[in-house]
Amino acid sequence: MRLVVLTPDQEYFDGDVSSVKVPGTSGQFEILEHHAPIVSALLKGEVRLITSDGEKRFQIEKGFIEVLNNEVSLLVQGLSE
Repeated sequence: MRLVVLTPDQEYFDGDVSSVKVPGTSGQFEILEHHAPIVSALLKGEVRLITSDGEKRFQIEKGFIEVLNNEVSLLVQGLSE
């Protein structure tokens, strides 16, 4: 599935992933291929991506996730590695 991670200043990531784990308002949850459509707020915590090159982790302060038709958009603030 395709993932785009955007901050107010830049496009941080744009590529294919097999998994995205995010800190939702009710706890962490994971998005896999063919996930049902969803829009959710995100809280401070760790985001984990699984790509063909391995695992990538980074911290966020807050944000939103949208999943639709195997495309995932993360709009985040306070991103740090």
